[in-house]
Amino acid sequence: MGSRYVVFDLETTGLSPKAGDRVIEIGAVVVEKGRLGAEFHSLVHTEQPMHWAARKVHGISPADLAAAPLAAEIFPVFREFIGDSPLIAHNLPFDLRFLASELSRFSLAPVRPGFCTLQLSRKLYPALASRRLEDLARYLLGSEIVNGSRLHRALADARLTAHVWLELETSVAGR
Repeated sequence: MGSRYVVFDLETTGLSPKAGDRVIEIGAVVVEKGRLGAEFHSLVHTEQPMHWAARKVHGISPADLAAAPLAAEIFPVFREFIGDSPLIAHNLPFDLRFLASELSRFSLAPVRPGFCTLQLSRKLYPALASRRLEDLARYLLGSEIVNGSRLHRALADARLTAHVWLELETSVAGR
């Protein structure tokens, strides 16, 4: 497969950019030649109210975002970080919808989709009972890598997804 990917995760104010929900945290890690490399992380300040269910998942409060950089400052930097690399995420369609919405808001170039670890795991492991990121990581990598992660925060989930991606990539190459 390719030599440079960007594995990313977003935390949001809710479930739908069409309903006005926004990105409030970005985490990304470069995977190059089978290794994790450069990282990107930022909270993102928006004026969009946060849905209580979203806050319950990621634990980010409005106070956490008060001093965060504005979206207009962060997304151009994140778009540059991505470059022309294909993107990888666990449930890629969800994150891509939000990312596309934010990039378009600031007239930034669209990104190059890559691979979804959730969809790939469905093909490779059809009998697996749960494909939540942490369950898939436990199945593929063991509990020690999952137990050391702060799940449902963007950078921790991006790192975990990167490890899952490397394992899935090995499985695909071995077939």
